[in-house]
Parts: sequence; structure tokens; C-alpha cells
Amino acid sequence: MADLAILFDASRCSACKGCQVACKCWNGLPSPTEKNVQSFTGSYQSPLDLNGDTRLIISFDEAAGDPDTQWNRVRWAFGRRSCQHCSNPACASICPSGALSVEESTGFVTVTEDKCIGCKYCSTACPFDVPRYHGKKPKINKCTGCPERVANGRTPACVQTCQPEALKFGDREEMLALGKERVAYLQAKGFKDAVLYGENELDGLHVITVAKYGLTPHGLPVDPQINPFAELVDIAKPVIALAAGATVVGLATSFLTGVGYKQPQLRYDVTTKETIDETTGTVVKVGNGQEGEE
Repeated sequence: MADLAILFDASRCSACKGCQVACKCWNGLPSPTEKNVQSFTGSYQSPLDLNGDTRLIISFDEAAGDPDTQWNRVRWAFGRRSCQHCSNPACASICPSGALSVEESTGFVTVTEDKCIGCKYCSTACPFDVPRYHGKKPKINKCTGCPERVANGRTPACVQTCQPEALKFGDREEMLALGKERVAYLQAKGFKDAVLYGENELDGLHVITVAKYGLTPHGLPVDPQINPFAELVDIAKPVIALAAGATVVGLATSFLTGVGYKQPQLRYDVTTKETIDETTGTVVKVGNGQEGEE
């Protein structure tokens, strides 16, 4: 399996939202025309959260800068809200229909929408609150990492469009090395809270983030944890599979023993009170069963 990753460098991001537009264009996702809210909230983030037709958003966090540094006016912290593509994805582990799986060519978590049964277990399991649903019969919709582009030697649509090069794509180890180098540079420039996210969280993510101002301002959960319910389902799978296997064996046995068997065509003779097998002509019963005949 290839081990690729997207590197998001928040210190380079200009929040132009070009990645959001590229994601929608490539995946044929509509944009809502209604207002996000009835009155302005003070945030330029749009939409305010992921939804069934939006796989990626740039989050906005504005605060006063650090008075101890030259960057003391406004602190803009932009984040990338999308699937983090865990190495051991809880969403795929808990999915009962196989709609979620790890893509062999990238290591990303992809979606087979036709298999989705709309149970929403994946939403419960995800430690990043990512999976959303769309359609009249709700089906999962989330970032897939554009495996069809990668298979043809191209980068994911969001990476392709990023003008300030805040997004890069390549071998995961290379992305980690670039991320660490950038964090060291930022810390040397006075951004003491700069940190790399995704190297070890949940056994490693395939979206690596250079968080210029620390985790929370960039919308990243500290020490993300998988919902215990998802782990219980994963543990129970062998037992469930064994029970399902026994059921399948039983059904197969019933089928095989019934091969070639046909329900006999019977005829009742009211004169002789005999039940006759039409195929063989033999009498299988005498009497109608209601008169006490032997």
C-alpha cells in the first residue's frame, strides 16, 4: 500500500477558499444559495460547518496577537476542516456495509456511496466530526483524497489549486519532514506555539497540519479519541461474522438438500376419498382427515 499524505501549512494559507471551490467543481457538488445565518456572526467562515454537499471548508479564528512579539495586532488562524484520513479509521471499522474503506493507492479513506445504508455509525465513530450525509435517502459524503486523480499522476483537486502552496501532496514521510522543517522555522521566528499535527495522533493521519498558533485556534482537537462504541463493534465483528457464517452454512445446506425437489401435485378424489399423487399416480392418503378415517 502506498503511504501518501496532504500537508496543510496554516502559516502559508491566505484563506482564499480556492480549495473549497476546487473540491466542489471536481466532485460535482452544489453550493447552497441560502444564507448561512440570518445575521452576520462576525466570522468570514462560509459555510459555518461541513454539510452533505461540502467536503472541505477553511475555518476562521480571529483574536488579538501576542503582545510580546512583533505580531501583536491581529492573529488570524485558518484551519482545514475535512477528513483527516486516519491510518486505522474508526469510520471504516464500524461501517456495516463496507461503504468506507482504505484506498490502496494512497492510504486515504474512500467512499463507495452505493454501499451506504445511511446508518450514520461513521458519524458517531469519527473523532473529528467529519462524515456528513446528502440526498433524499441519506448517503455518506466526505473527502476521498481524489483517488481517481492520484491514479492518473495528479494531485488532489484542493492541492492543485492552492496558489500560496499551503497545500502539498506526496509521500507521507516527505510531508512530515517538510512539516517539521516549517515548524522549526516558525518557532525560530517567534511563533512559540507552532506545532506539527498528524504524525502520531490516532496512529498517524494522512493529513499533516502545520499549526502556526497551536492546535485549538486552527480547529484541531487535542488528543483525539475514537468513540468506545466503535471499538466495541470492531471487537465484536469476529463473533458477528461467526454467527453470520453459521447462518450462511445453514441456508446453503437447506438449498443443497432441496436441489431437484419439487412440491408434489396432489388431487383429491371425492368419490373414493383418496389423495393421489398426480405425478406417480399413487395413493398417498385415504380419507379427508376430518372424518376419523385411518
